Amino acid sequence: MSNPIAWGIIGAGGIARTFAKGLAHSKTGKFVAIGSRTQESADKFGKEFNLPQSGCHGSYEALLADKSVEAVYIATPHPMHAEWAIKAAQAGKHILCEKPIGMNQFETQAIIEAARRHDVFLMEAFMYRCSPLIGKLVELLRNKAIGDIRIIQATFSFHAGYNPTSRIWANELGGGGILDVGCYAVSFSRMVAGIALGLEGSAEPISVSGAGRLAPTGADDYAVGILKFPGDIVAQVATGVGVNQDNSARIYGTGGNIVVPWPWIPAKEGGKTVINLNVNGKPAEVIEVDTTDWLYALEADMVGRNIARRQGVFPAMTWDDSLGNMRTLDQWRSSIGLLYDIEKPDAKRGPLSGQPLKLRPNNKMKYGKIAHLDKKVSRLVLGVDNQTFMPHADVMFDDYFERGGNTFDTAHIYGPNNEGNLGRWVEKRGVREQVVILDKGAHTPFCNPKDLVTQHKESLERLRTNYVDIYMMHRDNPEIPVGEFIDVLNELVKKGSIKAFGGSNWATSRIEAGNEYAKKKGLQGFSAASNNFSLARMIDAVWAGCIASSDPASRAWHTKSQLPLMPWSSQARGFFTDRAGPDKKSDGELVRCWYSEDNFRRRDRAIELAKKKNVLPINIALAYVLCQPFPTFPLVGPRTLEETRTTWPALDVELTADEVKWLNLES
Repeated sequence: MSNPIAWGIIGAGGIARTFAKGLAHSKTGKFVAIGSRTQESADKFGKEFNLPQSGCHGSYEALLADKSVEAVYIATPHPMHAEWAIKAAQAGKHILCEKPIGMNQFETQAIIEAARRHDVFLMEAFMYRCSPLIGKLVELLRNKAIGDIRIIQATFSFHAGYNPTSRIWANELGGGGILDVGCYAVSFSRMVAGIALGLEGSAEPISVSGAGRLAPTGADDYAVGILKFPGDIVAQVATGVGVNQDNSARIYGTGGNIVVPWPWIPAKEGGKTVINLNVNGKPAEVIEVDTTDWLYALEADMVGRNIARRQGVFPAMTWDDSLGNMRTLDQWRSSIGLLYDIEKPDAKRGPLSGQPLKLRPNNKMKYGKIAHLDKKVSRLVLGVDNQTFMPHADVMFDDYFERGGNTFDTAHIYGPNNEGNLGRWVEKRGVREQVVILDKGAHTPFCNPKDLVTQHKESLERLRTNYVDIYMMHRDNPEIPVGEFIDVLNELVKKGSIKAFGGSNWATSRIEAGNEYAKKKGLQGFSAASNNFSLARMIDAVWAGCIASSDPASRAWHTKSQLPLMPWSSQARGFFTDRAGPDKKSDGELVRCWYSEDNFRRRDRAIELAKKKNVLPINIALAYVLCQPFPTFPLVGPRTLEETRTTWPALDVELTADEVKWLNLES
């Protein structure tokens, strides 16, 4: 290249030195700067590679501030990958991050979203996937050299000698076999399965199980995993840091088998590697792959040649591949009971970026008011019903907050993990007075004043707070006079443990009766309701006792009363995504609750309008809820950062009254 990419390296350990040596043979890049934790270490590294003093930085921050650096190779210990990858993206640097890219799939999501947001290249550094050896293997498999693939075996294991002070054995540093080298075996198996299934990239297993041994430090000593893929393809993966194994990969097909004796670091400085091909009925064949290219130079050149794409090209690692690999590693770890210290619920860990939470510039969030609250309420409310793993909660809540979201929907029935993780996050981030907590209780069969009080107290303990901003009764119990509920809720208001209250899945007639009772008694009444409301009409209740307010009478009531509605399933649980369609019936709940002729007509109109406004159909469906003639604060339930990102454009969609009517088949 006429203008080679200027590389900086973050971290000055052994793998950083290996990459620096490889860079000297790159066709697209050059080594210009090192960042270490001390100036002494940086100077020593720089002297070894003839760097000028200006390229020797005594901190990682200084390297990222170096304007001459265009791309960085992150060679820090595993737990530091996320922070420095995110900071590198914020600094506008292209990123090659040593494997594993993160400690778990949720860190990986955050890294990828940071790269996307700042428009930089990102690739996980599985250098073997950039080698001619793997290129030849992919060619053989695509040409069905051994027929249809049935079984894959992949092992990467070594005996380090037990040393509880070593990084390899340290739980707090992500030590053990699975994350350090087992990731190779998993990435290989997923790659081969993807080729077998005719995919453009790697395949995702439909089940993952395993067994292994944990060392006294809590890191995994050795482990074996079984991955089952679609098409009845099965992979056996093995790893370890306390035992030597046969570090090979084997692929068995209907027409023979392939053995790759050492696939993990093929020809580091160029040279020959081999693939042993055994076709049924034919003599064994040894296929030699010879190259003069250095392995780590090939990896750097994969970056250099694909900067414009912003990610690698298969069989090198893509963003989806890294995410899929980490999901599989998470499941493998879970199957042997391996949890890292920094993932534990009460681990005192801040945002992955290493920076305090703050609103992102030009965030699109809009806000409204709810009676009896002195805080503004974000128009999109985040559902807290699926983040049972603290790293998942941290990543999702941090991202939501930085996008301007401040209102969280939870419930006693969601359980101690979900309520507890929200409480832990609020406490760790110190944002209690900046957020609005909507909590629900008194779910059937405990829908009565006595159990309401008991559950509310339990929720406060889980949430680690002495009050919730909005309290919703999760269900109604028509056998109890509405005044009894109003009385007990006002007692809680008087105690200060709730500020505002309302009802979820309450009929408008009961809400109206409750407010009339409150007015006569000089008490506080309902400030909001939380029934289902969406562009798609709920034709069958998602759960027993659920009520929707999408019908004309309910909409007219809210328009007249101006009582805010905080609707759940505001996007009809995926009905406006590719998951739904007249011929797609694998999701029984989606079919039961939302499939009808008129709903598909609404869906078609949402798709049509989405094309005109250059957004997704789900954005139109959510904008329909936001653009009603009464206050709405729709609950959204993204499971991933990608789902959050693709939800947010709805905030920019302004629908006219005529468009709202047209979408709802009223014109």
